[in-house]
Amino acid sequence: MIILNGPSSSGKSAIARCLQTVLPGAWLSLSVDTFVDALPAALREGGDGIGFDADGGVSVGAEFRALEEHWIAGVAAMARAGARIVVDEVFLGGAASQARWERALTGLPVLWVGVTCDAEVLAGREIARGDRTPGMAAAQAAVVHTGVRYDLDVDTTRTESMDCARAVAARVTTG
Repeated sequence: MIILNGPSSSGKSAIARCLQTVLPGAWLSLSVDTFVDALPAALREGGDGIGFDADGGVSVGAEFRALEEHWIAGVAAMARAGARIVVDEVFLGGAASQARWERALTGLPVLWVGVTCDAEVLAGREIARGDRTPGMAAAQAAVVHTGVRYDLDVDTTRTESMDCARAVAARVTTG
């Protein structure tokens, strides 16, 4: 199992797609966006779900947290059943977010990868994407890494997704 953690627009999804081409065997790519997209519309509008503030902040409620725990447990169950999985995550709670995953993944081999990118590049990507609230990536850039322990860090500021994926793949194949 590989967990990529970084702010929005840092290139995690692109790295995950590249990993699917460079790693041996079939790997599933799952992301926090997959989870959020699966939520009922009412839980994507704030309150007990997830809310996106005009300044780029993200807030989550109790129902979101409960469903997130089930999501994480489900991903862990797939890994225990033998699926190879790359998870594209945004640890809004920093170390607390990692701890939730660690509890669910106890006993499984996991490669923790921090994905970073300079703030100016993040802002440009955010604008180019057009589907993110301006300022979201900058708001997440530091907090998602606070207190998080990684086996490997990749910086997408000037490094292409495929090169980052190759670095990750090298760690997976060499242990």
